[in-house]
Amino acid sequence: MAISEYLHGIFLRSLVLFYIRYFQHQSFLEPNQILRDTDKLTGIPGTIVQGRYDMICPVESAWQLHHAWPDSVLKVIPDAGHAASEPGIATELEKTCDDLEIEIERDRK
Repeated sequence: MAISEYLHGIFLRSLVLFYIRYFQHQSFLEPNQILRDTDKLTGIPGTIVQGRYDMICPVESAWQLHHAWPDSVLKVIPDAGHAASEPGIATELEKTCDDLEIEIERDRK
């Protein structure tokens, strides 16, 4: 077995254990805690990237978060589901990070 295969196996096992732990504890959040506490995000800009066909986190959830978080921008990717690796979502996440980098650099000047 190559070292990369061994490390890949360790990574996957760790990731699975991480997800199991969070699912067992409802992500360590109370019901509706994120929506309830959006006032703590006031003044903090953010971008929500959401796949239209996401069956794990439905578009309605992103819509509710966006409306509760006044400084957010909602980008619904029309041909994507849940995975960040899907081309439309990956492209939008990269663009969002690039835009954030430009904004941070502009603020430093």
